[in-house]
Amino acid sequence: MLRLWTLCATLLLAAGSAAEAEAPDASLEQRIIEVAARIQPSVVHIEAIVKLNDRRSEVAGSGVIASPDGRIITNHHVLDDAEKVTVSVPGLKKRYAARVVGTDPQTDIAVLRIQPDAPLAAAPFASGKPPRVGQWVLAIGNPYGLDGTVSLGIVSAMGRNLEIPDLLNDFIQTDAMIDRGSSGGPLVDLDGRVIGINSRGQGRGIGFTIPIETALQVAAQLERGGIERGWLGLTLQPLDRELADYLAIPDATGAIVNSVAEGSPAARAGVQAGDVVTAFDGFPVEAEKEEDLGVFQRVIASVKPGQEATLDLLREGKPRRLKVEIGAQPRVEPAEAETEIGFHVQEITRNLARDERLVVDRGAFVSFVARGSAASEAGLEIGDVIERIENRQVENLDDFRVASREAMKLERFLIVARRGSEKMYLLVKRGASRSAPPGPEGDQDPVADPSRVDPARAQPGSR
Repeated sequence: MLRLWTLCATLLLAAGSAAEAEAPDASLEQRIIEVAARIQPSVVHIEAIVKLNDRRSEVAGSGVIASPDGRIITNHHVLDDAEKVTVSVPGLKKRYAARVVGTDPQTDIAVLRIQPDAPLAAAPFASGKPPRVGQWVLAIGNPYGLDGTVSLGIVSAMGRNLEIPDLLNDFIQTDAMIDRGSSGGPLVDLDGRVIGINSRGQGRGIGFTIPIETALQVAAQLERGGIERGWLGLTLQPLDRELADYLAIPDATGAIVNSVAEGSPAARAGVQAGDVVTAFDGFPVEAEKEEDLGVFQRVIASVKPGQEATLDLLREGKPRRLKVEIGAQPRVEPAEAETEIGFHVQEITRNLARDERLVVDRGAFVSFVARGSAASEAGLEIGDVIERIENRQVENLDDFRVASREAMKLERFLIVARRGSEKMYLLVKRGASRSAPPGPEGDQDPVADPSRVDPARAQPGSR
C-alpha cells in the first residue's frame, strides 16, 4: 500500500511539473498564432517577367505592404530586369499590375506601387532598439509559390557583412527558413512588428535579412527619385597582424589602399596606393578580415556628396591627415541598350572597366551577341568595345544610341570595335541574320532561365 501511495504521489508531482513546463510553451504557441494571423494579410505574392539577353522567364517573390494606398517593399533581385510585374494580395482575387518605383542593388531593396480598390492592411514596422541575438522571430513569405508560409526561428547574429561586390549591408542572420520565393517577405518579432526584409538564404538554417531601418531609409529615397551616396574612389584590403608587423606598424589598425581612381576625390586629396587608412572623420578604421571592410564602405556611402571630411592615414609608417571632399558615387549597374540586329551593349562604368579589365574607358561594351544574328555573322563578340559606327564616334551609350539608330536605316554599315589591343573592322549586313523570328510573345522561354538563380537559395555572390 505504501508503494502504491508513493507511486501515485510521484506521478502527480510529475504531472504538475509537466503542466508548469507546458504553460510557457502554450503561451509562445498562442503568440505565434496571433502574430502570424496579424501579419499574413500584409505579405503579397509578386510575379515578374524578366528579360535576360534574348530570353524571358518568370521570377516569383514576396513583398510587404508598407502603406494602405499600395506601397510595397521587396527585393531588388526579385525585380531586376523586370518587364512586367503583378501582385497578388491575400484575400483578394484580383491580380494587380504593379509599377516599379525604384530599385537599389546595393541594399537589395525595391519599391512597388499598385492601385488598390480599397485600403490595404499595412504591416507595422519596428523602430528604436535593434533586434537581439537569440530573440524569437517569424519569417513569412511565399516559398516555391506556397503563399502565406510561416517559419519560426531566432536571430542568430547581427551585423553580418557578406563579401559581395558593391553590396552595402549589415544583415541580420536568422535560422528561420528563407527559401526560394521568400525573398522580399518580412522577418517579424513576437510583438508583430517587421524588423527586416528577407533577402537570401545560404544552405539550411542560414538566412540573411535587411534591417528594417535600412529598408525604410532606402525606400524613402527611391520614392523621392533616387539614391545619392558618398564616394572616395579607392579600393582597400584588410591590414592583418602579420602584414602590420612586416610594415613595422605592429600596433596600427586600418586598411591598405590598393588603388586610387584617376580624378577621384581620394586622388585629388593626395591619397596614394600603399597608404594605410586609420580613420575617417574621427571614425576609426579597423579591418583585419575582408568582411570588416564593409563597415568603412557603409560609412563613406552614408556621407552626403560635397561634404568635406578628414582622412587619417599612415604613409611609410608616418601619420598624415588629408582633407577630402566626398564625391557622388558613380552608377553601380551599367545602363544597357539593345539593337535590332542581335546584340546588346552596356555603358562603361568604373566597375565594369575594372571587372572586365578593359584598357579603355570610352565606347560601348558588347555584353551579348545572339547566335546567327547579323551582328554575329559580322564577327562581333562579347567583350568587344564599340568605338565607331560608320563615321560617328562612340564615346558613351548616348553616342551609341544615336549612331545605331542612323545605321539601322542602312542595308550594311561598318562597326569599328576594340578587342583587347586590336581594332576590328566589322561589316554588318542587315539581311545576314539566320536567327528565327520571335514568336507571338517574343522569345519567352517556358522554362526558367538557369542563369537566374534566386539569391534566397543561392550562395552569396550568385544570382
